[in-house]
Amino acid sequence: MGSDTVKPRWAALARDTNETKIQMAINLDGGDFPPETDSSLAASIEGDASQASKSQTISVNTGIGFLDHMLHALAKHAGWSLALACKGDLHIDDHHTAEDVCIALGYAFAQALGSATGLARFGSAYAPLDEALSRAVVDLSNRPYSVVELGLKREKIGDLSCEMIPHCLQSFAQGARITLHVDCLRGFNDHHRAESAFKALAVAVRVATSRVAGKEGEVPSTKGTLSA
Repeated sequence: MGSDTVKPRWAALARDTNETKIQMAINLDGGDFPPETDSSLAASIEGDASQASKSQTISVNTGIGFLDHMLHALAKHAGWSLALACKGDLHIDDHHTAEDVCIALGYAFAQALGSATGLARFGSAYAPLDEALSRAVVDLSNRPYSVVELGLKREKIGDLSCEMIPHCLQSFAQGARITLHVDCLRGFNDHHRAESAFKALAVAVRVATSRVAGKEGEVPSTKGTLSA
């Protein structure tokens, strides 16, 4: 059995700027958080976007309710444990908080994932939410690129600007250094369109990051590397 199959895929980070202060811990396989996780973060499993089960612990508090809802859905259906807290300059608007949280989430994802050795690398999924249907396709490419078409028409959903929703996905792809395509294929309710997109992304990420039996130690690339 290779070491990649037993090494915990987790990370904890803090990202502070003049605009946002973020603390985060993630485990891509669910379960516990890394031992260096800030004790106050690990203890703050509360709020509307919080959920604890035998396989996952999720707590998201960004100060933007709909963003919390989307990241909760992402973590739940990707199979992650995720603790995330952000204090941002929401007196200005939602931009810095939403962008920085998703960049930091991408950083944490990349740090937790480490090498793509032995992994599926590619993942795709469809996810419905009532009348809405979205498709997500992911490549653990180490080449950050994103195309996101959600077709949202409202100005805001809750306190999150609709223009920030695709930007959040783009920011995650940038921080995570993945290639990401997300399209909402149909739907008339913007809440449903956005949520189905995050759920499709979650399932696609779960597939892409899955370990492939018999491929331990192998790089899933014709180049022989995904680090250059």
